[in-house]
Amino acid sequence: MSITATLIIQIIVFLLLVAFTMKFVWPPIANALDERAQKVADGLAAADKAKTELAAANQRVEQQLAETRNESAQRLADAESHARAIIEEAKARAAEEGNKIVAAARVEAEQQLIQAREALREQVAQLAVKGAEQILRKEVNPAVHSELLTRLKTEL
Repeated sequence: MSITATLIIQIIVFLLLVAFTMKFVWPPIANALDERAQKVADGLAAADKAKTELAAANQRVEQQLAETRNESAQRLADAESHARAIIEEAKARAAEEGNKIVAAARVEAEQQLIQAREALREQVAQLAVKGAEQILRKEVNPAVHSELLTRLKTEL
């Protein structure tokens, strides 16, 4: 065989190999590459979507945190105002009770003063009667002279 015939046979075999590869081997490889490219594109799209969703979620979280902070600040302010109101109410009740106690003490002191005056009048009347007995040198009968003694008590 000559070199030309060998070269022609090798060209024919090479062309058959190329045709076989183009017909049966190349399409699955091209499909696999296309699928891989599609998966990568889908993955990138999913990553972009996830970034967007993450940003939206972060924004919602920040908004909820701000709302929670505002709500807690409002509750704290409400609690402080409620505490102030309770304190003011307690002060008012304490002042009222103090006024009642002072008024009761004044009434009691006035009653004691009246009782002391009555006791003093009684003692003065008794002293006056004893003094009159000694001056007159006779016994004064309280039953007999009750009107006179009553008038003397009221005058004192």
